[in-house]
Amino acid sequence: VLNWTPSWTSLWARHLSMHTIPKEKLPRHIACIMDGNGRWAHSRGLPRRAGHRAGADTVERCVDFCISHGIPWLTLYAFSSENWNRPKTEVQALMLLLHDFLKKRLREMKNKGVRLLAIGDTSRLPKRTRELLERSIEQTAGNTKINLVLALSYGSRAEIAGAARKIAEKISAGELHPDAITEETFGQYLDTAGMPDPDLLIRTSGEMRISNFLLWQISYAELYLTDTLWPDFSERDMEMAVKDYARRTRRFGGI
Repeated sequence: VLNWTPSWTSLWARHLSMHTIPKEKLPRHIACIMDGNGRWAHSRGLPRRAGHRAGADTVERCVDFCISHGIPWLTLYAFSSENWNRPKTEVQALMLLLHDFLKKRLREMKNKGVRLLAIGDTSRLPKRTRELLERSIEQTAGNTKINLVLALSYGSRAEIAGAARKIAEKISAGELHPDAITEETFGQYLDTAGMPDPDLLIRTSGEMRISNFLLWQISYAELYLTDTLWPDFSERDMEMAVKDYARRTRRFGGI
């Protein structure tokens, strides 16, 4: 695990029971950069789409873990705005996987109390997938066990630029004064308006970068980087990440 902590803290986290962690020490919002599907498939001599399908099963494990431990928000970086530049066949496979995921898991999400949300430029999704996404969001709107946020066709720089444009339009129309723009005001124009900022950001596969994900929102998030590839990321791995988070002291820039 690449979490820049002494080995004894990892040992401490390993032997800590989830049931003994005070609720206030648990993250309220976990965000995941799901990386390593392609490498997982390549190492097994499988096509990349097999890795993406295996990664979809990891999503279910993470959702179940959060529900079991009362973590109400989970945001997953499912498809970045840069992913549109991948080979056409892979993009088509990813869109098909998203459609199948929504179609097959909608009833399950309803039964488990999952409220589905999405951020990003979803207008770029194929029409039938976009419509299915919208129906899924509508049909799970009343669920309260967990808020599952899918970042789809999402890029944080574009999100921030879009928020700035909206604010500029308000100022130009005389509906907003420049002096009224605060961090809180700006946040209201982001895709994540109304959502709590992530407390814990997990990135799998050993990569050590943010990849244009929630740049504004993760200003004070705790980072947890692991070599584990996303399809192999188990409930035990999620538990280790949360335990590691629980032992940290969050100062938010203070002493």
